[in-house]
Amino acid sequence: MSDSLITNGNNPVPWDSRTRRRLKLRELDILMTVIRAGGMRKASEHLHMSQPAVSKAIADLERTLGVSLLDRGPQGIEPTQYGRTLLKRSVAVFDELKHGVQDIDFLADPEAGELRIGSSAAQAEGIVLAVIDRLSRRYPRVVFHVVQGGTLAQYDELRERRVELGVVRLFGTATADDVEEEVLFEEPMLVVAGTENPWAHRRKIKLAELVGEPWACPSAGTMMNSLLIETFRASGLEPPRATVYIDAPNMRIRLAATGRFLAVIPAGFLGSPAKHAAIKTLPVELPATHGPIGIIRLKNRTLSPLAELFIECAREVAKPLAKKK
Repeated sequence: MSDSLITNGNNPVPWDSRTRRRLKLRELDILMTVIRAGGMRKASEHLHMSQPAVSKAIADLERTLGVSLLDRGPQGIEPTQYGRTLLKRSVAVFDELKHGVQDIDFLADPEAGELRIGSSAAQAEGIVLAVIDRLSRRYPRVVFHVVQGGTLAQYDELRERRVELGVVRLFGTATADDVEEEVLFEEPMLVVAGTENPWAHRRKIKLAELVGEPWACPSAGTMMNSLLIETFRASGLEPPRATVYIDAPNMRIRLAATGRFLAVIPAGFLGSPAKHAAIKTLPVELPATHGPIGIIRLKNRTLSPLAELFIECAREVAKPLAKKK
């Protein structure tokens, strides 16, 4: 590594062997804890250290870098612009170190390990569930953590290193320079009804006929609900006012199975017909709801072997879905 400079305005700090020797991971960890706790006292309790020891570690770090990392005021502690920059990089440093240790564990024992996956509710119960089922049969001691949330929320989860990858519906608006997307398959939304519902026995249905029916829809304000509204308006129709708004596809399916509601469900969530024998897909198109399902990951972040296995398995599971029109 070259002896480039860390600049703090008037006092450039050389990134040389001396700086590398003096910069300690423990001090970075203490800085991260102080910033997140909002004060020295809370940080010292969390770290099981004395408050003077915490203060000394921060002072040593500031002395090494030649900049002030924290602003101390009556409302507590806030990071300076230098502190925020170092915090962002420190999160990445500790994340890479953690993955390094996990990689060693996995290489020493390929049947063990942990993986954190971000997912929307629909994908968690669809392709993510299918992939986990396959991998857990091959690696029964692997632990999977599924963090649910919308597409935009999963981008934040990636950047904060709380998940290693995400499986979401890709809307395009969330694309950023630091995130890499891989499309797995295209997925439409379907309208379903219980087998006892009169609409389940119709061979031809126009969207306009369903406007006045009781609906179970994705939550108001979500992207999926916006796409549903767009579908009706594109057909010159006022969107239906749903009786129930709920993100969980399973709940919408169960409401439809009562025979009283029509529900909107991602096609990939339904799986085999036998899995949801109490409902039937209605012969009506929702064209504006078709969209790509894919994997998102941070660029320039080395994935763990387990994450690579997950992605490889997801591609296999998605193959038959990608072939469907």
